Amino acid sequence: MSKKNGEKRLDRLDCLIIGGGVAGLTAAFYLARFRRKIAVYDGGRSRATLIPTTHNCPGFPGGVDGPDFIGRLLKQARSHGVTPIAREIEHLARTDHGFIASCADGEISARNVLVATGLSDRQPRLSGHDQAVADGLVRYCPVCDGYEAAGLNIAVLGEGRDAFNKARFLRVYSTSVALVSERRQLDGITEMELREAGITHQGGARQLTRTRNHIDITLADGKRLRFDCIYPALGSRTGAHLAVNLGARATADGCLVVDAFQSTNIAGLYAAGDVVSDLHQIAVATGHAAIAATHIHKCLAHNPAQPSHASSACSRDQQLKHQP
Repeated sequence: MSKKNGEKRLDRLDCLIIGGGVAGLTAAFYLARFRRKIAVYDGGRSRATLIPTTHNCPGFPGGVDGPDFIGRLLKQARSHGVTPIAREIEHLARTDHGFIASCADGEISARNVLVATGLSDRQPRLSGHDQAVADGLVRYCPVCDGYEAAGLNIAVLGEGRDAFNKARFLRVYSTSVALVSERRQLDGITEMELREAGITHQGGARQLTRTRNHIDITLADGKRLRFDCIYPALGSRTGAHLAVNLGARATADGCLVVDAFQSTNIAGLYAAGDVVSDLHQIAVATGHAAIAATHIHKCLAHNPAQPSHASSACSRDQQLKHQP
Protein backbone atom coordinates (compact mmCIF):
# COMPACT_ATOMS: atom_id res chain seq x y z
CA MET A 1 0.00 0.00 0.00
CA SER A 2 1.53 3.36 -0.97
CA LYS A 3 0.63 7.01 -0.37
CA LYS A 4 0.39 9.87 -2.81
CA ASN A 5 -0.59 13.46 -1.94
CA GLY A 6 -1.44 12.38 1.59
CA GLU A 7 -4.01 9.79 0.46
CA LYS A 8 -3.88 6.02 0.50
CA ARG A 9 -3.46 4.39 -2.88
CA LEU A 10 -3.83 0.66 -3.37
CA ASP A 11 -1.56 -1.04 -5.89
CA ARG A 12 -4.11 -2.91 -7.95
CA LEU A 13 -3.57 -6.59 -8.65
CA ASP A 14 -4.58 -8.24 -11.89
CA CYS A 15 -6.05 -11.03 -9.76
CA LEU A 16 -6.45 -11.76 -6.08
CA ILE A 17 -6.65 -15.49 -5.37
CA ILE A 18 -8.48 -16.35 -2.16
CA GLY A 19 -7.42 -19.79 -1.00
CA GLY A 20 -4.10 -21.61 -1.17
CA GLY A 21 -5.22 -25.16 -1.84
CA VAL A 22 -5.08 -27.19 -5.04
CA ALA A 23 -7.15 -24.79 -7.16
CA GLY A 24 -5.67 -21.60 -5.74
CA LEU A 25 -2.03 -22.64 -6.15
CA THR A 26 -2.62 -24.02 -9.65
CA ALA A 27 -4.23 -20.75 -10.74
CA ALA A 28 -1.37 -18.85 -9.11
CA PHE A 29 1.43 -20.37 -11.14
CA TYR A 30 -0.66 -20.21 -14.32
CA LEU A 31 -1.21 -16.47 -13.86
CA ALA A 32 2.40 -15.97 -12.80
CA ARG A 33 3.55 -17.61 -16.01
CA PHE A 34 1.24 -15.21 -17.86
CA ARG A 35 3.28 -12.46 -16.10
CA ARG A 36 0.29 -11.12 -14.25
CA LYS A 37 0.39 -9.24 -10.97
CA ILE A 38 -1.26 -11.52 -8.42
CA ALA A 39 -1.39 -12.45 -4.76
CA VAL A 40 -2.62 -15.53 -2.93
CA TYR A 41 -4.23 -15.13 0.49
CA ASP A 42 -4.76 -18.33 2.42
CA GLY A 43 -6.77 -18.39 5.63
CA GLY A 44 -6.34 -21.99 6.72
CA ARG A 45 -5.50 -25.59 6.06
CA SER A 46 -6.51 -26.93 2.68
CA ARG A 47 -8.89 -29.90 2.74
CA ALA A 48 -6.37 -31.68 0.52
CA THR A 49 -3.86 -31.83 3.38
CA LEU A 50 -6.11 -34.41 5.07
CA ILE A 51 -5.73 -36.87 2.18
CA PRO A 52 -3.53 -39.76 3.41
CA THR A 53 -2.90 -41.18 -0.08
CA THR A 54 -4.86 -40.78 -3.27
CA HIS A 55 -4.42 -43.25 -6.11
CA ASN A 56 -6.60 -41.55 -8.73
CA CYS A 57 -4.55 -38.39 -9.25
CA PRO A 58 -3.24 -38.43 -12.83
CA GLY A 59 0.51 -38.86 -13.09
CA PHE A 60 1.00 -40.61 -9.74
CA PRO A 61 0.56 -44.35 -10.41
CA GLY A 62 1.88 -45.19 -6.96
CA GLY A 63 -0.38 -42.67 -5.26
CA VAL A 64 0.41 -39.35 -3.60
CA ASP A 65 -0.52 -38.00 -0.19
CA GLY A 66 -2.27 -34.67 0.17
CA PRO A 67 0.47 -32.74 2.01
CA ASP A 68 3.03 -33.88 -0.56
CA PHE A 69 0.83 -32.79 -3.46
CA ILE A 70 0.16 -29.38 -1.88
CA GLY A 71 3.89 -29.06 -1.23
CA ARG A 72 4.65 -29.70 -4.89
CA LEU A 73 2.15 -27.05 -5.98
CA LEU A 74 3.56 -24.60 -3.46
CA LYS A 75 7.08 -25.22 -4.74
CA GLN A 76 5.87 -24.65 -8.29
CA ALA A 77 4.16 -21.38 -7.35
CA ARG A 78 7.22 -20.16 -5.43
CA SER A 79 9.46 -20.96 -8.38
CA HIS A 80 7.51 -18.26 -10.22
CA GLY A 81 7.72 -15.75 -7.38
CA VAL A 82 4.40 -16.43 -5.67
CA THR A 83 4.36 -17.02 -1.92
CA PRO A 84 0.91 -17.29 -0.31
CA ILE A 85 0.16 -14.76 2.41
CA ALA A 86 -1.20 -16.44 5.54
CA ARG A 87 -4.12 -14.12 6.11
CA GLU A 88 -7.86 -14.69 5.91
CA ILE A 89 -9.82 -12.39 3.64
CA GLU A 90 -12.62 -11.12 5.85
CA HIS A 91 -14.62 -8.98 3.45
CA LEU A 92 -14.95 -8.50 -0.30
CA ALA A 93 -16.56 -5.50 -1.98
CA ARG A 94 -17.05 -4.33 -5.54
CA THR A 95 -15.67 -1.05 -6.86
CA ASP A 96 -15.84 0.79 -10.16
CA HIS A 97 -12.52 -0.80 -11.13
CA GLY A 98 -12.85 -4.27 -9.68
CA PHE A 99 -12.78 -5.35 -6.05
CA ILE A 100 -11.49 -4.38 -2.63
CA ALA A 101 -10.69 -7.18 -0.20
CA SER A 102 -10.05 -6.65 3.49
CA CYS A 103 -7.94 -8.65 5.92
CA ALA A 104 -6.34 -8.03 9.30
CA ASP A 105 -3.40 -6.19 7.68
CA GLY A 106 -5.38 -3.84 5.47
CA GLU A 107 -6.97 -3.79 2.02
CA ILE A 108 -6.11 -5.29 -1.33
CA SER A 109 -7.33 -3.91 -4.64
CA ALA A 110 -7.77 -6.26 -7.59
CA ARG A 111 -9.27 -6.15 -11.05
CA ASN A 112 -10.36 -9.79 -10.72
CA VAL A 113 -10.87 -12.21 -7.85
CA LEU A 114 -10.67 -16.00 -7.95
CA VAL A 115 -12.45 -17.68 -5.04
CA ALA A 116 -10.78 -21.02 -4.29
CA THR A 117 -11.87 -21.40 -0.68
CA GLY A 118 -12.95 -25.04 -0.93
CA LEU A 119 -15.16 -26.66 1.67
CA SER A 120 -14.97 -28.36 5.03
CA ASP A 121 -16.70 -31.62 5.94
CA ARG A 122 -18.82 -31.96 9.04
CA GLN A 123 -16.89 -34.46 11.09
CA PRO A 124 -18.25 -37.18 13.34
CA ARG A 125 -17.57 -37.03 17.07
CA LEU A 126 -14.52 -39.27 17.23
CA SER A 127 -11.47 -38.84 19.42
CA GLY A 128 -8.32 -38.77 17.28
CA HIS A 129 -10.29 -38.02 14.12
CA ASP A 130 -7.38 -36.69 12.05
CA GLN A 131 -5.17 -39.67 12.83
CA ALA A 132 -8.02 -42.03 11.95
CA VAL A 133 -8.25 -40.26 8.58
CA ALA A 134 -4.50 -40.61 8.09
CA ASP A 135 -4.77 -44.33 8.88
CA GLY A 136 -7.61 -44.89 6.41
CA LEU A 137 -10.23 -45.73 9.05
CA VAL A 138 -12.26 -42.58 8.36
CA ARG A 139 -12.74 -41.74 4.68
CA TYR A 140 -14.77 -39.02 3.01
CA CYS A 141 -14.64 -39.63 -0.73
CA PRO A 142 -15.65 -42.98 -2.24
CA VAL A 143 -14.80 -41.62 -5.69
CA CYS A 144 -11.23 -41.14 -4.46
CA ASP A 145 -10.71 -44.32 -2.49
CA GLY A 146 -13.66 -46.67 -2.86
CA TYR A 147 -11.36 -48.90 -4.90
CA GLU A 148 -9.00 -49.19 -1.91
CA ALA A 149 -11.97 -50.09 0.34
CA ALA A 150 -12.88 -53.10 -1.79
CA GLY A 151 -14.01 -56.04 0.29
CA LEU A 152 -14.02 -54.16 3.59
CA ASN A 153 -16.83 -53.96 6.12
CA ILE A 154 -17.99 -50.36 5.56
CA ALA A 155 -20.30 -48.02 7.45
CA VAL A 156 -21.73 -44.83 5.99
CA LEU A 157 -22.75 -42.34 8.69
CA GLY A 158 -25.74 -40.18 7.87
CA GLU A 159 -29.48 -39.78 7.81
CA GLY A 160 -30.72 -38.78 4.40
CA ARG A 161 -30.59 -39.28 0.67
CA ASP A 162 -26.95 -38.23 0.31
CA ALA A 163 -25.89 -40.87 2.82
CA PHE A 164 -27.95 -43.52 1.05
CA ASN A 165 -26.46 -42.58 -2.32
CA LYS A 166 -22.94 -42.81 -0.91
CA ALA A 167 -23.69 -46.23 0.56
CA ARG A 168 -25.13 -47.44 -2.73
CA PHE A 169 -22.06 -46.15 -4.58
CA LEU A 170 -19.82 -48.13 -2.23
CA ARG A 171 -21.73 -51.34 -2.96
CA VAL A 172 -19.71 -51.46 -6.17
CA TYR A 173 -16.71 -52.33 -3.99
CA SER A 174 -18.08 -54.30 -1.06
CA THR A 175 -20.92 -56.65 -0.23
CA SER A 176 -20.90 -55.40 3.38
CA VAL A 177 -22.16 -51.82 3.50
CA ALA A 178 -24.28 -50.48 6.36
CA LEU A 179 -26.04 -47.14 6.65
CA VAL A 180 -25.70 -46.03 10.28
CA SER A 181 -27.75 -43.16 11.65
CA GLU A 182 -28.42 -41.52 15.00
CA ARG A 183 -32.17 -41.75 14.44
CA ARG A 184 -33.83 -45.12 14.38
CA GLN A 185 -35.84 -44.32 11.25
CA LEU A 186 -34.61 -42.87 7.97
CA ASP A 187 -36.55 -40.07 6.33
CA GLY A 188 -37.47 -40.58 2.70
CA ILE A 189 -35.67 -43.89 2.27
CA THR A 190 -37.76 -47.03 2.08
CA GLU A 191 -36.97 -50.53 3.25
CA MET A 192 -37.39 -51.65 -0.36
CA GLU A 193 -34.68 -49.24 -1.54
CA LEU A 194 -32.30 -50.51 1.13
CA ARG A 195 -33.07 -54.12 0.28
CA GLU A 196 -32.69 -53.65 -3.47
CA ALA A 197 -29.36 -51.88 -2.95
CA GLY A 198 -28.12 -54.59 -0.60
CA ILE A 199 -27.58 -52.09 2.23
CA THR A 200 -28.40 -52.74 5.88
CA HIS A 201 -29.55 -49.98 8.22
CA GLN A 202 -28.52 -49.57 11.84
CA GLY A 203 -30.23 -46.80 13.81
CA GLY A 204 -29.59 -45.31 17.21
CA ALA A 205 -25.86 -44.66 16.89
CA ARG A 206 -24.53 -43.01 20.05
CA GLN A 207 -20.76 -43.33 20.21
CA LEU A 208 -17.80 -43.88 17.90
CA THR A 209 -14.62 -45.40 19.24
CA ARG A 210 -11.39 -46.28 17.53
CA THR A 211 -9.74 -49.56 18.28
CA ARG A 212 -6.37 -50.35 16.77
CA ASN A 213 -7.55 -51.17 13.25
CA HIS A 214 -11.31 -50.63 13.38
CA ILE A 215 -14.04 -48.15 14.22
CA ASP A 216 -16.61 -49.37 16.73
CA ILE A 217 -20.09 -47.83 16.80
CA THR A 218 -22.16 -48.26 19.95
CA LEU A 219 -25.95 -48.13 19.54
CA ALA A 220 -28.52 -46.84 22.01
CA ASP A 221 -29.38 -50.38 23.10
CA GLY A 222 -25.72 -51.08 23.96
CA LYS A 223 -25.01 -53.14 20.87
CA ARG A 224 -21.54 -52.56 19.43
CA LEU A 225 -20.82 -52.75 15.72
CA ARG A 226 -17.30 -53.04 14.29
CA PHE A 227 -16.26 -51.68 10.90
CA ASP A 228 -13.06 -51.64 8.88
CA CYS A 229 -13.73 -48.05 7.85
CA ILE A 230 -16.46 -45.42 7.99
CA TYR A 231 -17.57 -42.83 5.47
CA PRO A 232 -19.22 -39.81 7.12
CA ALA A 233 -22.03 -38.31 5.06
CA LEU A 234 -22.96 -35.55 7.48
CA GLY A 235 -22.85 -32.64 5.06
CA SER A 236 -20.29 -29.96 4.40
CA ARG A 237 -19.84 -26.22 4.46
CA THR A 238 -18.37 -24.34 1.50
CA GLY A 239 -16.29 -21.19 1.64
CA ALA A 240 -18.64 -19.36 -0.71
CA HIS A 241 -19.83 -16.65 1.69
CA LEU A 242 -17.55 -13.89 0.36
CA ALA A 243 -18.93 -14.36 -3.15
CA VAL A 244 -22.52 -14.95 -2.06
CA ASN A 245 -22.47 -11.72 -0.06
CA LEU A 246 -21.70 -9.92 -3.33
CA GLY A 247 -24.69 -11.53 -5.03
CA ALA A 248 -23.03 -14.53 -6.64
CA ARG A 249 -25.42 -17.37 -7.34
CA ALA A 250 -25.02 -20.62 -5.43
CA THR A 251 -26.70 -24.00 -5.38
CA ALA A 252 -28.80 -25.28 -2.50
CA ASP A 253 -25.67 -27.04 -1.22
CA GLY A 254 -23.74 -23.78 -1.16
CA CYS A 255 -21.56 -24.37 -4.23
CA LEU A 256 -21.00 -21.36 -6.46
CA VAL A 257 -22.57 -21.43 -9.91
CA VAL A 258 -20.12 -20.70 -12.73
CA ASP A 259 -20.06 -20.74 -16.51
CA ALA A 260 -17.72 -22.61 -18.84
CA PHE A 261 -14.89 -20.19 -17.95
CA GLN A 262 -15.37 -20.55 -14.16
CA SER A 263 -16.91 -17.07 -14.03
CA THR A 264 -19.74 -16.34 -11.60
CA ASN A 265 -22.65 -14.09 -12.52
CA ILE A 266 -20.58 -11.15 -11.21
CA ALA A 267 -18.13 -9.78 -13.77
CA GLY A 268 -14.53 -10.36 -12.74
CA LEU A 269 -15.41 -12.81 -9.97
CA TYR A 270 -14.31 -16.40 -10.64
CA ALA A 271 -14.46 -19.61 -8.61
CA ALA A 272 -12.62 -22.93 -8.84
CA GLY A 273 -12.29 -26.19 -6.96
CA ASP A 274 -14.51 -27.66 -4.26
CA VAL A 275 -16.30 -24.35 -3.69
CA VAL A 276 -17.82 -24.94 -7.14
CA SER A 277 -18.09 -28.65 -7.81
CA ASP A 278 -19.66 -31.54 -5.97
CA LEU A 279 -17.10 -33.83 -7.63
CA HIS A 280 -14.35 -33.16 -5.12
CA GLN A 281 -11.30 -34.29 -7.04
CA ILE A 282 -7.77 -32.96 -7.40
CA ALA A 283 -7.99 -33.34 -11.17
CA VAL A 284 -11.21 -31.32 -11.25
CA ALA A 285 -9.73 -28.53 -9.11
CA THR A 286 -6.64 -28.20 -11.29
CA GLY A 287 -8.80 -28.14 -14.41
CA HIS A 288 -11.03 -25.42 -12.98
CA ALA A 289 -7.96 -23.37 -12.08
CA ALA A 290 -6.35 -23.68 -15.51
CA ILE A 291 -9.56 -22.60 -17.25
CA ALA A 292 -10.17 -19.67 -14.89
CA ALA A 293 -6.59 -18.40 -14.97
CA THR A 294 -6.39 -18.51 -18.75
CA HIS A 295 -9.71 -16.69 -19.15
CA ILE A 296 -8.70 -14.04 -16.62
CA HIS A 297 -5.47 -13.44 -18.53
CA LYS A 298 -7.25 -13.14 -21.87
CA CYS A 299 -9.82 -10.69 -20.49
CA LEU A 300 -7.19 -8.36 -19.04
CA ALA A 301 -5.46 -5.68 -21.07
CA HIS A 302 -2.60 -7.04 -23.16
CA ASN A 303 0.76 -6.99 -21.38
CA PRO A 304 3.50 -7.19 -24.02
CA ALA A 305 7.07 -7.86 -22.96
CA GLN A 306 9.18 -4.77 -22.30
CA PRO A 307 12.83 -4.06 -23.16
CA SER A 308 15.24 -5.54 -20.63
CA HIS A 309 16.09 -2.10 -19.20
CA ALA A 310 12.43 -1.34 -18.39
CA SER A 311 12.30 -2.62 -14.82
CA SER A 312 8.65 -1.70 -14.27
CA ALA A 313 7.48 -4.68 -16.32
CA CYS A 314 10.32 -7.11 -15.74
CA SER A 315 10.64 -7.09 -11.97
CA ARG A 316 9.37 -10.42 -10.73
CA ASP A 317 8.58 -9.02 -7.28
CA GLN A 318 6.52 -6.22 -8.77
CA GLN A 319 4.70 -8.52 -11.14
CA LEU A 320 4.01 -11.47 -8.87
CA LYS A 321 4.01 -10.40 -5.23
CA HIS A 322 1.78 -8.05 -3.34
CA GLN A 323 1.95 -7.20 0.34
CA PRO A 324 -0.57 -4.59 1.48
